[in-house]
Amino acid sequence: MGSKPVLEVKQLTTAFFTEDGIIPAVDKVSFHIHQGEILGVVGESGCGKSVTSLSIMGLVPNPPGKIVSGEILLNGEDLTKVSEKRMRQIRGNDVAMIFQEPMTSLNPVYTIGNQLIEAIRLHQKMDKKQARKRAIEIMKHVGLPRAEELIKEYPHQLSGGMRQRVMIAMAMVCEPKLLIADEPTTALDVTIQAQILRLMKQLNENYQTAIMLITHDLGVVAEVCKRVIVMYAGKIVEEGDVLSIYENPKHPYTIGLIKSVPDVKKKVGKLYSIPGNVPKPGTIQQGCAFAARCEFAMERCFMETPSLVELDPGQSVRCFLHETAEDVIYNV
Repeated sequence: MGSKPVLEVKQLTTAFFTEDGIIPAVDKVSFHIHQGEILGVVGESGCGKSVTSLSIMGLVPNPPGKIVSGEILLNGEDLTKVSEKRMRQIRGNDVAMIFQEPMTSLNPVYTIGNQLIEAIRLHQKMDKKQARKRAIEIMKHVGLPRAEELIKEYPHQLSGGMRQRVMIAMAMVCEPKLLIADEPTTALDVTIQAQILRLMKQLNENYQTAIMLITHDLGVVAEVCKRVIVMYAGKIVEEGDVLSIYENPKHPYTIGLIKSVPDVKKKVGKLYSIPGNVPKPGTIQQGCAFAARCEFAMERCFMETPSLVELDPGQSVRCFLHETAEDVIYNV
């Protein structure tokens, strides 16, 4: 893609200042997203995915959280340097976010229509009648039935899948340049998950909206994404196009995530899981953060911190193993 990226994140570090010290939740993270692209961000809970998205939205709770360094460029404008007033104009208009649990994101005491109309009038010069018409249009566009009646109902009257569609409608109503979807299908059953993913793909194609899809589900990434970044302990450990990473993963953590996906064609007694847990941010001061859980770990891995190195065009990895990759047999 030759065009300038919609979003460029450069060396982003976001930390939380606590009584126990400074906790770096996101540690020198860099990536980009082009117009019309869907980028997957994967990793276990606690690896920094959601804090990265909240940093982009300017929603990191301060105190105790703070963007310590780095740049977040949205169409060339550095969001880390803009005022809160300007950020309110950008949020919802140029960049929008779909949260994991729609029931906690929608106000229970206002109707669906009130909440959609408010979002439209906040960012677009429309009177109440025009905004209502636009709200009904976008509700139909995201596949909500009987939109004229639904607009008068409250969040608790809707199913989980319908509430998530309302959240997508609210996010897409101003046709943002960037949509951040944080685990948008986690609380939904498999059938509704497929519908929501199909809807997001359609909106991406119709509006050419760049989408940053945060998930722990590699099946979801394979379904809709073009590129993927794998995060672990606040850092990017692997990045590349989806096909390359699925067919030839380079980082042991990525290998573990792929092996953890159940295969319906194979009958196995016990599903694979990566041993151990994600370390608390800031607890590992030297060496590779994954070394204690890695079956390929060498002495060097506990002493030195690997850099993110590009191995093939478009595929980068943060691991010492690539230096002796010909001697390593990856059993995925």
